[in-house]
Amino acid sequence: MPSDPIGAILIVGGGSAGWMTANLLATRLKGLPIAITLIESAEIATVGVGEATVPAIRDYLRAIDVDAFEVMRASEGTVKLGIAFEDWAGPGTSFFHPFGRFGVDAFSVPFHQYWLKQRAHADPTPLGDYCLPIAVARAGKVLLPPDRPANDLGVFDWAFHFDAGLFAKYLSARAQATLGVTRIEGTVTHVERDGEDGNLRAVTLADGRRLSADLFIDCSGFASRLLGQTLGEPFEDWSDLLPCDRAVAVACTQELELSPYTRSQAHEAGWQWRIPLQHRVGNGYVYSSAHLSEDEACAKLLARLEGAPLADPRTIRFRTGHRRKVWSHNCVAIGLAAGFLEPLESTGLTLIQSGIERLLAHFPDRGFDPSLADEFNRITRLEYARIRDFLVLHYWANRRHGEPFWDACRARTLPESLAQRIRAFTGAGKLPRFEWDSFQPPSWLAMFAGFGLLPPRHDPLADRQSSADLAQSFARMREAIARAAALAVPHAQFLAECGAATRPAHAVPA
Repeated sequence: MPSDPIGAILIVGGGSAGWMTANLLATRLKGLPIAITLIESAEIATVGVGEATVPAIRDYLRAIDVDAFEVMRASEGTVKLGIAFEDWAGPGTSFFHPFGRFGVDAFSVPFHQYWLKQRAHADPTPLGDYCLPIAVARAGKVLLPPDRPANDLGVFDWAFHFDAGLFAKYLSARAQATLGVTRIEGTVTHVERDGEDGNLRAVTLADGRRLSADLFIDCSGFASRLLGQTLGEPFEDWSDLLPCDRAVAVACTQELELSPYTRSQAHEAGWQWRIPLQHRVGNGYVYSSAHLSEDEACAKLLARLEGAPLADPRTIRFRTGHRRKVWSHNCVAIGLAAGFLEPLESTGLTLIQSGIERLLAHFPDRGFDPSLADEFNRITRLEYARIRDFLVLHYWANRRHGEPFWDACRARTLPESLAQRIRAFTGAGKLPRFEWDSFQPPSWLAMFAGFGLLPPRHDPLADRQSSADLAQSFARMREAIARAAALAVPHAQFLAECGAATRPAHAVPA
């Protein structure tokens, strides 16, 4: 049978979700007779829970043919090499989740198995000492990875901190000027459904305008105006696993060094982020309202700022989880309209990006074959669950004893998928990879080692190398990391170099 192609796409909602969707769809669908329209209302503020990303954001920018350094300049961006976790493993502790590998594998045996062997031979060197981006970040400097790394020590990546509002503004201008996306200012007051198949047919704005489409994309944030309110898609709540349900956020003046990493510091009822931008610092306290009041949270956040607040703190209320179906009828939700996972590992924009890519991989015609939505929803559920497990590990593995919030986190029953990973590593140091994992083995390793969740023995195959030989090899790795880190430049200097349109020169030698 001949296909009945999509002719019009309507995106309801702007912000990062709406404009990332508009840009990628317009880029990938270029040449097809598909009109893309985006509705956004100046009356609805964007949430902006965090302003940090993971390296996948650079894949997105490449996909829409945008230069990463141009985006950094437009959004007051800074470099992010990972996340520093302070006080999670107990007061006074600190470990790092880098965008890179640890050490060099040998004879098909992962490096961490040799590291475990050396620990048993009284070598106390932390795992982080074998990771180049950690050494660079701790020095407050920046170094880019080479295009062709000489060995695993040079395999790492980087991401951004940026002003999410400026990022959306940049994407909005580009989508309209370059890609032919139509922007309409307005507030949706009514959604029209077909009486026979239940599909969405049109939306009506407050000024009476009626806009119809074939495919509707819900980027309306927590309100989930189309998927949740109109189609009534239920929400799968994960509050029993991730108990934080509030955040207070405020920007302040920058008084400390311009660090190339996000800071996550555990406190009495949650954790606080620090995200350095070029001219200010983003701060927020994510907490459990069952353990702390909003007034107390605001007071504690303000008391811990490094500089003067630039506005009054604002409160964000949320539920962790996702809509059971993110694609229902002819509507696909992207971003907060689909679900929310707290910004502990900066996955908000990643879920936006993967949702758009997934839609393009299962792009429908006007017949909306149910198998497309079924597979889209299956993958989406897996992706959310994998990220959820990674976040739950942070809370469950904490060592903040004697504090009600943290004691309750350790006592929670884990999803079997996470319990399986923990058994695999703490039993034999294995790092299994599951379908649609967002976080790869080095990320899981960083968490397990950071919290001291280590197996009692190493892989027997690591005995192929003697402890004496390993000691020499490990010393050479540390020396190589020190030499490469010496090439890094202060973060502020690196950003000054980014004033040019070309890639800054500082990179690890290939």
